[in-house]
Amino acid sequence: MTGIVTDGIGSGLQLGPLLDQLKAAEQIPLQALQAQSVSYTSKLSAYGTLSSLLNNFQTASSALAASALYQTVKATSGSASVLTAVAGANGAAGSYAINVSQLAQAQTLAAVGQASAKTSIGNGTVTIQFGKVSGGTLDPSTGKYSNATFAADASRAAGSVTIDSSSNTLEGIRDAINKSTTLGVTATIVNDGGTNPNRLVLTSNTTGETSSMQISVTGDAALENLLSQNVGGGNQNMQETVSAMNAKLTVNGIAITSASNTVTDAIPDVSMTLVSAANTTLTVARDTTAVSTAVTAFVTAYNNLQKAATTLTAYDGTSKTGAVLSGDSVLRSIQSGIRSLLTTPQNVTGGSTGGFASLSQIGVSLQTDGTLSIDSVKLSKALNTNLDSVGELFSGTTGNSGTGLGTQLTSLLKGFNATDGMLTAATSGVNKTLDDLSKQYKVMSAQIDDTMARYKSQFTALDLIVTQLNATSTYLTQQFDAINNTK
Repeated sequence: MTGIVTDGIGSGLQLGPLLDQLKAAEQIPLQALQAQSVSYTSKLSAYGTLSSLLNNFQTASSALAASALYQTVKATSGSASVLTAVAGANGAAGSYAINVSQLAQAQTLAAVGQASAKTSIGNGTVTIQFGKVSGGTLDPSTGKYSNATFAADASRAAGSVTIDSSSNTLEGIRDAINKSTTLGVTATIVNDGGTNPNRLVLTSNTTGETSSMQISVTGDAALENLLSQNVGGGNQNMQETVSAMNAKLTVNGIAITSASNTVTDAIPDVSMTLVSAANTTLTVARDTTAVSTAVTAFVTAYNNLQKAATTLTAYDGTSKTGAVLSGDSVLRSIQSGIRSLLTTPQNVTGGSTGGFASLSQIGVSLQTDGTLSIDSVKLSKALNTNLDSVGELFSGTTGNSGTGLGTQLTSLLKGFNATDGMLTAATSGVNKTLDDLSKQYKVMSAQIDDTMARYKSQFTALDLIVTQLNATSTYLTQQFDAINNTK
């Protein structure tokens, strides 16, 4: 059968090994194409690595180019157990002595105990108004006021909830209050372990002395006797267990009161959260830590790029071969462009009289291996003594923000990876070459298959001819032997 070679089974010829040798010879050009494909694939991978590292360096440069970075203000509390603080961009720099004498509290009222939380009490409407209790005294044993007055907070409307047959147990009243969106109160049931242990407890959702509760009830007397709370003008059927209080503190000796433990107006654009009553300090200053972190990230991103470039262009003296991007013009252009910007003095205010016009002036220097190093002491001094000039170095002068080193680097790096950028163009060129090599490989592989099929057909025919000749030779030999034997 044409196309099948049985290693000269009829002729005895070693046709199989011969075909293997012919095929190996035919595939030598394929191996060359494969080697080229592997080389270009490695180059494509190297360009991908460069692209990623350039993006990282671009991100780090962009962070330093943002002028807002140099306006960040940080508030540092002397004791987080007394207060914590957050400063906005316009926080007033300074050092503040803080004395917290009282924290803001939300009022809590407890109703008389009930034997069961599931027994019906009564129906009616419960209305809660918030306001301030003034004058009089509070008996701590009973939680009742004497000779006090209540002034409603006119800025807050009263809220009401209806208690009916579906909600007139202690549990039902609790749930009805908690479902209400207008009362501003949270209800719980506390078991005090007494004879009638189940006590309904109401806590204002808002701290401050103007958040005391005045509760009126219309409906069944049992419901009124449970919840009515009218300081200075009627029954006080609930017990005040926690009084509504404002926070009290002094800032550099100036008295401050706040309805909330979050104090936002004592120091401009600084929000303090009070934690406990004690003394502490608060320092508000420009945040050099954020800038230092950004500079470190910038140096790290550049060094990662430089180290990768060194590896991709290295020369192995033993094997006398260069790395995948050895001598690559695209990488050389990228490195040259970046290095040029890093070493070019910037046009900043007072560049020769105290301002920082170069990276080396703030402690960032190029090393002999092409990487950057940071002198942390020099950088810290630059940030603490002239943060504005560091900002100019990276983000540009006021009103001319496009001139900073960070801005220029961001633009340059973005251009490398842009649609029409040199790295994008180089990557596209490699992809096109790989596509062409793939097409060549397919065509050449098909041609080799055709050639081998032809060889197999020819060898099969040769095997048949040799087999026939061998048979004829055997026949003739037999005939000659027969004739010789008759003589």
